[in-house]
Amino acid sequence: MPVPLAAHPAKAHDHLVDAAIYRELQRALSAGEPVALATVTRARGSTPRKPGAKMLIRADGSFFGTIGGGCGEAEVWQEAMAALEDGRPRSVVVDLTEPTDGDDKICGGVMDVFVERLG
Repeated sequence: MPVPLAAHPAKAHDHLVDAAIYRELQRALSAGEPVALATVTRARGSTPRKPGAKMLIRADGSFFGTIGGGCGEAEVWQEAMAALEDGRPRSVVVDLTEPTDGDDKICGGVMDVFVERLG
């Protein structure tokens, strides 16, 4: 017998965040505003978010949701802005295993993120 969603706080939180992202997506599309949707499609090793995590990026650069924060999220944000410009979907490999500016990254994994323009 399946365990109720409420028994899994992380899953319940992800479900609520996803619902809010889809509401914001619907609002933007209804208003004729193009957005980019970034979705984690694969995660290897220790990553801040797992497959299915989403972030919605607006043409003005603001965003809703998260795929993990930090420099990896900034890299995806840049690709989302490019997708909003050229309309082409793309896959972004976020490598959290290499040091950046002399500091070790906390996670140590790799995420694949699919970015697509909608609207």
